[in-house]
Amino acid sequence: MRPFPSLALACLCLAAPVVALPPASSADDDRPAHANPAAGMPDGTVLGTDRPQTSDGVVGEVAADVPRLLRGHRTTANLKRWRVRPGVAVTTWNERDARGPVRFSMITVSWNARGVGLDYANAGPVRRTAPVRAIVSRAGAVAGVNGDFFDIGDTGAPLGIGRDREHGLLHGRRAGWNSAFYVSRHGVPRIGVLETHARVRNRPGLRITNVNSPEVAVGGIGVYTSRWGHTAGYRVTGGQRHDVRMVVVREGRVVRNTHRLASGTPVRGTVLVGRGPGARQLYGLKRGTRVRVSTWLDGRPRLAITGNTFLVRDGLVTVVDDREMHPRTAIGIDRDSRTLILLTVDGRRATSRGYTMVELAEKMIDLGAEAALNLDGGGSTTMLAGRPGQRPGLVNSPSDGVERRVANAVVVTYRPPR
Repeated sequence: MRPFPSLALACLCLAAPVVALPPASSADDDRPAHANPAAGMPDGTVLGTDRPQTSDGVVGEVAADVPRLLRGHRTTANLKRWRVRPGVAVTTWNERDARGPVRFSMITVSWNARGVGLDYANAGPVRRTAPVRAIVSRAGAVAGVNGDFFDIGDTGAPLGIGRDREHGLLHGRRAGWNSAFYVSRHGVPRIGVLETHARVRNRPGLRITNVNSPEVAVGGIGVYTSRWGHTAGYRVTGGQRHDVRMVVVREGRVVRNTHRLASGTPVRGTVLVGRGPGARQLYGLKRGTRVRVSTWLDGRPRLAITGNTFLVRDGLVTVVDDREMHPRTAIGIDRDSRTLILLTVDGRRATSRGYTMVELAEKMIDLGAEAALNLDGGGSTTMLAGRPGQRPGLVNSPSDGVERRVANAVVVTYRPPR
């Protein structure tokens, strides 16, 4: 373990009282039985090699080909620390190694400190994007970082799963983007695989694959609720216009069944969109048919947000790309110090080169994370935090030069204990 990050984290942990995090145990583990600790999908596919590394799709600069033996030496400068609230602290610092300069910003959260909480947050409708500053403010939070990858330039919707404490499941998919940070129904923070489940009462044959997703899976059926916002027409079928179907349900009954997909109208009630076999299944839902959709997540967690891949599982690096550098955002769990770690790495600038996936995973381990998840990076990488009595302000340096509009965020809340 490298000396500086560990020392910084230890100092932060001393700054506030810590209440013990419940230990991991089989009795309290809400991961589905099929979850593979070294993979992000139930089928065992190793993630991070076939997925976009950032929502903006920018190809990252290739890291200098420096032998690993020469990368261990690094210098640290400009260390700054401050307390946001009791149990919540920020550290920023610069490092320089054989590959070049890097700037880090870190929020540490003593998870069970009195008054401290964590939540998923967004700008309201699933499709609406906003700067992290606006999302943090809307949530009444004291700090936050950008969240999941999203359908940038099109629907704006997140690619994976989102559940907040107040409204429940907002969006999700059954498979394909399920590497998640979540808080279990017992209040324990975890990183693992989650699946979205949905069913239509009295219609068990309907294969629901998506809930408020930017695109319905080929052959599947997507559910869209008022949380989605305005309908997106054929954008949710990947441009497919033939062999598609839309069913509108209001007050528990079908009021419309058509092969034309509406666009730009507010979702009232529930809308089902089918592609191919899914469309043919929906064809049989005649006007007046009773339809009631229920949705839930594995283990019924209190909150959840996904990223594109696990960085660390059980203290081991689970990514392989050590070439492409980007600004990065990650979330990790350190059970030894009972701390949640939110980290941003600046990039795409002369003063900070960004990090590869392997470097990010190794840094999270250096900081004490036993499990870590990669959130959206690139121009989306943003951290906000405030000091006592001040509004949250920008901590890192977004690569676009301004805060990008993003789909959601992980936010830290604080309510003074009575």
